[in-house]
Amino acid sequence: MKKWVSSTTERVPQHTCEKINKRIRACTVCRIHLLQDGSKEELTNRIQELDEEWDTERVLEANAGMLITTASLAGYMKRKCPCFLFTGVVGYCLLQHAVQGWCPSIPFLRRAGIRTAKEIQDEKTVMKLMRGDFMQGIGDPDEMLRMAEM
Repeated sequence: MKKWVSSTTERVPQHTCEKINKRIRACTVCRIHLLQDGSKEELTNRIQELDEEWDTERVLEANAGMLITTASLAGYMKRKCPCFLFTGVVGYCLLQHAVQGWCPSIPFLRRAGIRTAKEIQDEKTVMKLMRGDFMQGIGDPDEMLRMAEM
């Protein structure tokens, strides 16, 4: 049974069709296999690509911002335009996404292969592991956190 308020890291996958979640994971595993014997340079390049990849939250926020701005401008240009209703719907969708991890655009984003921040971070961690970043055995917590943030 799905909870009404989901955990932050799992809320989008919990509200995504299992078939799509599996496809996204399979694509990630495929990319990892392709770089399994890659050089440090290739792994570093992939890590940099992952740093620039937009996650579901960023895409959703950008789309909502664009829609709200467009509706606000339309409302300003036309005096009797009910554009405030549109901004209200967008706001409600953002609130629903914040609480539940679902809104009407999430299925489309997920079908397009847009991953969550955790899914991107998981691949990034595997790339760092393959690159050898975690083999130093450093005991200092501050240094370990700095390595995790690389």
